Amino acid sequence: MLFGRETFFEIIRFGIVGIIATALHYGIYWLLQHVINVNVAYTIGYFLSFVVNYLLSAKFTFRKKKSVKNGFGFGGAHLFNYFLQIGLLNLFIWLGVEKTLAPIPVYCIAIPTNFLIVRFVFRKIG
Repeated sequence: MLFGRETFFEIIRFGIVGIIATALHYGIYWLLQHVINVNVAYTIGYFLSFVVNYLLSAKFTFRKKKSVKNGFGFGGAHLFNYFLQIGLLNLFIWLGVEKTLAPIPVYCIAIPTNFLIVRFVFRKIG
């Protein structure tokens, strides 16, 4: 087997939390991008979904207690992920992808990257 049973279920739980956080992020972005700059709309959605994502990731996905240590690591991972996403968002919009659809390819790239970083944070840092 490529990975163990626990890793398999972590990926499933990560997917569930990711769907919730991504839906929240995209919903906020979609509503706000009609009335404010897309970068500001994306950032507001990202921040609000970040809070929900951390709480659910700690408790449900990785089954760890929330701590300053893993909170800081999670925040650092998401800071990297935010810059990756905002850069990709602007790239896809520049390439001509409609601004309402541009987050979709961004998520396809950023979500797997984020899983690896966040998993490292919760498994190695605590």
